[in-house]
Amino acid sequence: MSLIPDKSMLPSRSLSCLIAISVFLLIISSLSLLQFADNSFIPKSVFSLVLVNSSSVYLTSSGESKAPFLPIETSHEQTLKSQELACQTSSFSNDSVGFGVGKTCGPKEALLKVYMYDLPPEFHFGLLGWKGSRDDETWPSVSNPSQIPSYPGGLNLQHSIEYWLTLDLLSSNNPNINRPCTAVRVLNSGEADVIFVPFFSSLSYNRHSKVQGKEKISLNRMLQDKVVDFLKSRDEWKRRGGKDHVIVAHHPNSMLDAREKLGSAMFVLADFGRYRAEIANIGKDVIAPYKHMVQTIGADNSPSFRQRDTLVYFQGAIYRKDGGEIRQNLYNLLKDEKDVHFTFGSIQANGVREAGRGMASSKFCLNIAGDTPSSNRLFDAIASHCIPVIISDEIELPFEDVLDYSEFCVFVNSSDAVKKGYLLYLLRGMKEDQWTKMWERIKVLGKHFGYQYPSQTDDAVDMIWQAVSRKVSSMRLKDHRDKRYHRSQLFLKDQMS
Repeated sequence: MSLIPDKSMLPSRSLSCLIAISVFLLIISSLSLLQFADNSFIPKSVFSLVLVNSSSVYLTSSGESKAPFLPIETSHEQTLKSQELACQTSSFSNDSVGFGVGKTCGPKEALLKVYMYDLPPEFHFGLLGWKGSRDDETWPSVSNPSQIPSYPGGLNLQHSIEYWLTLDLLSSNNPNINRPCTAVRVLNSGEADVIFVPFFSSLSYNRHSKVQGKEKISLNRMLQDKVVDFLKSRDEWKRRGGKDHVIVAHHPNSMLDAREKLGSAMFVLADFGRYRAEIANIGKDVIAPYKHMVQTIGADNSPSFRQRDTLVYFQGAIYRKDGGEIRQNLYNLLKDEKDVHFTFGSIQANGVREAGRGMASSKFCLNIAGDTPSSNRLFDAIASHCIPVIISDEIELPFEDVLDYSEFCVFVNSSDAVKKGYLLYLLRGMKEDQWTKMWERIKVLGKHFGYQYPSQTDDAVDMIWQAVSRKVSSMRLKDHRDKRYHRSQLFLKDQMS
């Protein structure tokens, strides 16, 4: 046999070697990109998308691991399982998780670019008694937690959403505060996706809605009138008729005098109970969770099915008007049942603490329509890992376009709930494994409903910004569809002139 290789085989062997070398170089290049992603020639937005999956992280140049942003089409469950977040209260500490050396979150990295008006303190932190050290100082320092005015407790706190969103925007350009790179504040309104109006409208209503002394109108009304005059005079408002403005009016009675005049804006609300459909609707507005009042139960300390002795729990105002009349009907049906706690209760006299203990020892917690479709009770139940039973036909729920509430809540039509025996038959018939599956789900999803500062990935603040971003996408889609024939009409007009 000849030792000289067949010449016909050389091209094929050369091609194989070339392919092998190319694959090897491709692998080496990929590893280099992974190691030096922050400085690579690939834009970070593209690089993040390449890495998105259920387990990927990308590394900063310092070796810090960071989870990539998951686009809205990605399963939320993967995000939820990969991160354990604490739902904290409004207390601050320099040692808290969010303070330390972080990475700057710029407009190119952020999902949402937000321009915030520099309204005078009388519209926001001034309502909390804050005064700057200088007359021209608009905002408190967010770098030092001791300088951030605390939000008043009690029932005021449940509608404090504008406070958390404003703090989050103020901290978005500070590299020493670790927070999600979802929304970032920009200083040029022309670069912004939305314009944020930092008016603490719920606090204004709660504290200043009554006429005092010789006043002809309340301070709350006066501030609303000023906000309307200010916005209507701004080029930013005139540019799109206010459609890209975000106004927080979480208390059902907040912005009561101004809402009709500013109805084109995107509202952040608790529900639509006291709004006309033309002014507020799910198409343009965002539903935000109440800040829960009871203490959050840790997942590891949450009582299981057999550790919860009470079947059904409700404590609150029983005699309501309008749609809330169902509370009285249910009270008459359930008050004498041995495994049901259905009583009047208030926030006074340790009412919150008692409610927290009661919910944590109950399998199901009733969320019944009151004067409005929603209430803070739903989010107290979630924080207590008590399976919510929602009896409110007109309720709108936060982030329902990405969350399936049927996985951790029981929904009952009002007409069925008032049938004698129906509700208890339904709940007593749920087996332990069925309840446990919902309980496990609520322990994972509960982080979406917690407010804190600094914000954390997929907490309530972060979820609200994500929801605003989705509304912006819908708004752009509508704008683009409306312009389909506009350019052709312009061309035709030019030809005829």
